[in-house]
Amino acid sequence: MDVGKDVRYRLDLAKGFMQEAEQDFGLGRWRSCTYGSDLAVENAGIAVLMLFGVSPSTHKPAMHLSHLLSEGTLEAAAAELIEELLPMCERHESHEKMLAKYGDEAGYRLPWELFEEKDGSAALEDAQKTVRIASELAAIVPAKE
Repeated sequence: MDVGKDVRYRLDLAKGFMQEAEQDFGLGRWRSCTYGSDLAVENAGIAVLMLFGVSPSTHKPAMHLSHLLSEGTLEAAAAELIEELLPMCERHESHEKMLAKYGDEAGYRLPWELFEEKDGSAALEDAQKTVRIASELAAIVPAKE
């Protein structure tokens, strides 16, 4: 296992989903922009977790990031960046992804009916921030093998 390669791979996934979300935003595809942004945020969060030796098998990085912070063992610069990252990871966990994939089944509302420009814009902004923060962390934190 090469943790450095694994982290770079996750960052590349995050960047790829973010770029697709940017394209979708430009085309007015709010649902797909939001979903791509959610995936970018998730993968950026997982990349950060992997820097600290946490398994990449989670789909809820916020819980693990919160635990890392609560341990109190992080250097100040890393802790500050993770504190900035955490609320965005919390916002983009499974509920929004489920709506983007399946819609509101109880209300019979399709995914394309649920998302508007403001949703895509907010999600894309979070994706761009999380990718930036994860990249900054990868540059200052040596990956734990």
